[in-house]
Amino acid sequence: MNSPSYSAREHYVFTSESVSEGHPDKVCDQISDAIVDACLGENPEARCAIETLATTNRVVIAGEYRGADRVDAARMEAIVRGVVRDIGYDQQGFGWKNLTVHNFVHQQSADIARGVDAAAEKDEGAGDQGIMFGFACRETPDLMPAPLFYSHRILQALSEGRRSGKFALLGPDAKSQVSLEYRKGEPVRANAVVVSTQHKPEIAQKEIRELVRGVVTSVLPKGWMCAEEEFFVNPTGQFIIGGPDGDSGLTGRKIIVDTYGGAAPHGGGAFSGKDPTKVDRSAAYAARYLAKNVVATGLAERCTIQLSYAIGVARPVSFYVNTHAAPKVDPERLERVLQELVNLSPRGIRTHLKLNRPIYLPTASYGHFGRQPQENGAFSWEKTDLVAQLQREFGISNAA
Repeated sequence: MNSPSYSAREHYVFTSESVSEGHPDKVCDQISDAIVDACLGENPEARCAIETLATTNRVVIAGEYRGADRVDAARMEAIVRGVVRDIGYDQQGFGWKNLTVHNFVHQQSADIARGVDAAAEKDEGAGDQGIMFGFACRETPDLMPAPLFYSHRILQALSEGRRSGKFALLGPDAKSQVSLEYRKGEPVRANAVVVSTQHKPEIAQKEIRELVRGVVTSVLPKGWMCAEEEFFVNPTGQFIIGGPDGDSGLTGRKIIVDTYGGAAPHGGGAFSGKDPTKVDRSAAYAARYLAKNVVATGLAERCTIQLSYAIGVARPVSFYVNTHAAPKVDPERLERVLQELVNLSPRGIRTHLKLNRPIYLPTASYGHFGRQPQENGAFSWEKTDLVAQLQREFGISNAA
């Protein structure tokens, strides 16, 4: 269960990447989640599974939904155009005004509904079989792996500058990659940094390099900047054609960017486009919530949690907690306590984390984890509100 970055080796280099909200796959994730939000805004019990494909001036949406009939084809098309506009795409090959929307969304299968819905004799079952992982570690204040943390922050800073007009000559599409050197298991410096950012023709590559350098050095801790020969900015030479005009996009293709940057296992299921009855999404959120609270309590320096489900069955098939190093508490007792604190049935997770709300569009870029909980309920799984109960259960003081 140990992840690649947390092997027995003390000295190594580990890399994670991020992509911006204008990356073709992220455009699709945002469209899918915006439709999910619209459905949940109409009916908190709505069901939807929305897939999006984007290419040159075309967006295709497909999937199924139920319980939100007011979110019709016309409204879905308006949502697509609104998301593309808000990202910043108004270019000839992909613009919010002139793209064509193909809609193949249909009503949910009755067979799926029959197996999943609650009935007099049974609780609501999982929407599908699958395995989900949650992870937390002490490498950053948000209890996230450091390479992914800094990869996200670099692109967020570039996006903020583009939107404010400070970096007006940059485009929405961008990627970053940060390789960190670990000594005695702790990150100490950047070994290499790669940033590719879409731009307008009138800005020179040298100017882009210096602009990006300023952002990277402001994001990384002091003294962490890599050597000049390991600092790569737009390595192909130019990046004018970007977004779905440069490469097609598809919902669910950035699952490692969405989670832990490869520093922890992944069950394989994507999140975006799925309502919270789908355990691919809700159980992954619950696993992160529990792992983060374990680490925040001081019960482990890093924690990996696995959940598994069977379609139509309410209770988890399995629940596993790995604290990686020599356990500070009995792992079986920890597993038992966590399941007592949170009902891990699909309904229990949604109720505890209040997931039946239109809160998902912000999750579709810059990661579903390591974010600040919002007043509207978004990122509720990032709260550490189980710490006091875990402290009492395991006899840990606040000072500890």
